[in-house]
Amino acid sequence: MILDTIKTTVNANWPVIVIFLVTMISLRFFYFRSNREKYTLYKEVFSIFAVIYIFLLFQLLTKVELNHGSGFNIIPFTEILRYHFGSKMFYYNVIGNIIIFIPFGYFIADYIKSKNIFPALFISGIVSTTVEFVQLNIGRAFDIDDIILNICGGIVGYLIYVAWQAVKNHLPKFFQRDWLYNFICLIIIGLIILYILKSFGIGVNL
Repeated sequence: MILDTIKTTVNANWPVIVIFLVTMISLRFFYFRSNREKYTLYKEVFSIFAVIYIFLLFQLLTKVELNHGSGFNIIPFTEILRYHFGSKMFYYNVIGNIIIFIPFGYFIADYIKSKNIFPALFISGIVSTTVEFVQLNIGRAFDIDDIILNICGGIVGYLIYVAWQAVKNHLPKFFQRDWLYNFICLIIIGLIILYILKSFGIGVNL
């Protein structure tokens, strides 16, 4: 259910994503050419992916859903406890609200390079609260539980970043080289392209 929602959001916004990708790749190409700076493929792809993710996240969170009543819940855990553990709505509304903010927390930590959890906690909270107020004014509901769950997701993302940095710094030097991450990045890009071709029915079997 969560994956279907994400896929629907991507399908609905693919024209903007394509235009953005062409624009950013062109800009970055001539930027590196003009400034003679070191180009690292996986870092560039990661940055572009982060922007696309944030765009799709806000598209998803501000989507006006039909038959979705507006409301205002400021009592913590009211909605969370309303869903039966393990039910589809529990996974969609509870687990889903955590999962979608995990990359957000990771990107915050990676961008700021802070060893303190506060930036991820604060930014996740202020952004989620802003989203909820916007939702209240576009026919959706303000729910404090969504803010709590989003903050939890941001914290998980931060912890994943900290854990990865700790592991990465203790890996053999071979596994810390840029070319290795660039190679892995190319494989991922190739798989994404194959998936897109398959989605459009261009004769690629996976």
